[in-house]
Amino acid sequence: MKKLALLFITMGLSYAVKAQEITQTENVFLITVDGLRWQELFQGADSLFVDDTGMIEKQGSLLEAFWDPNPLKRRQMLMPFTWSTLAEQGQLYGNRAFGNQVDMRNNMLFSYPGYNEILTGVPDDEQINSNSKTNNPNITLLEHLQGLPDYKGKVLVFGSWDVFPYIVNEDRSGIPVNAGFDKAEGPNLSESERIINRLQQEIRGPWEGVRLDPFTHHYALEAIKKQAPRVVFIAYGEPDDWAHDNRYDEYLHSIKQFDGYLRELWDYIQSTPAYKDKTTMIVTTDHGRGIDKSSWTGHGTGIPRSREAWIVGIGPDSRALGEVKKEGLLYPAMIARTIFQLLGLTYPDENADKVITEILP
Repeated sequence: MKKLALLFITMGLSYAVKAQEITQTENVFLITVDGLRWQELFQGADSLFVDDTGMIEKQGSLLEAFWDPNPLKRRQMLMPFTWSTLAEQGQLYGNRAFGNQVDMRNNMLFSYPGYNEILTGVPDDEQINSNSKTNNPNITLLEHLQGLPDYKGKVLVFGSWDVFPYIVNEDRSGIPVNAGFDKAEGPNLSESERIINRLQQEIRGPWEGVRLDPFTHHYALEAIKKQAPRVVFIAYGEPDDWAHDNRYDEYLHSIKQFDGYLRELWDYIQSTPAYKDKTTMIVTTDHGRGIDKSSWTGHGTGIPRSREAWIVGIGPDSRALGEVKKEGLLYPAMIARTIFQLLGLTYPDENADKVITEILP
């Protein structure tokens, strides 16, 4: 029995070597969510931002939707799918309350460097040190796979941020990227895709270079249903942008929405013969952020705890460890080589980080 791999990852080199086939994973979904702190993932709504009446500083009540004195209940209220299905059948790393750490390796601690690290397995502070729209000189895990006969034309990328075509280097890799305010294109658009195209034109979010996550999610889901790709990278963005705007209420709502999108993706995988029991899903974030009222809106070198991240994995080759409470240290840079090994391949870049052994059989 094989399972599809849902991973937040990028792969390097286009000459991967076939390794001994001992895994059940045939497909990978790599999912990222921008700037979601481990504190909300593992503890729910932060008491520093929600007072004892449940009122947020700026406006509105979060009490009924997100607040309980017990952090275990709070996290279930915020991310019910994560703390049911993923916690029961998968693995969750990064709860620093137990000394279980996940750290970014790059020292920039913002988005482009973070995504480069995840997708290549190697931090590159020398070349990737801004969020500018410059094509990535490094080869991602996605491009390595696109170069293999078994995966060519079967790798898709969707992102809310309009820089992803450059991070993935769409021009060089030949991987189709739907990001920013891109629409679904082609001669055989579904009725749903036509509707999403129209709504994206009519409903503008508050940010110039980032669209609202519902568009990214539904473009991705429609394309998955039509094309049945083997490797999918979906990058959601709202939590980071709402945090930058100091909107803790919308930050929480976007996290709960993201959790619902994970449920929808996993339910589709497990109900679709091409994916069921053949897919691994890996979820992670590109950076952490500050921990108090003066710094939680930001991240970067000047906010050291921006290094703190997390990783979630679920799939046919991964044991159901749930929330990992033992001391340890992992890096999102380890995802690239891990994905290749799950697919029975040897990662072509010898400089990439090592594998996450617990996710492998």
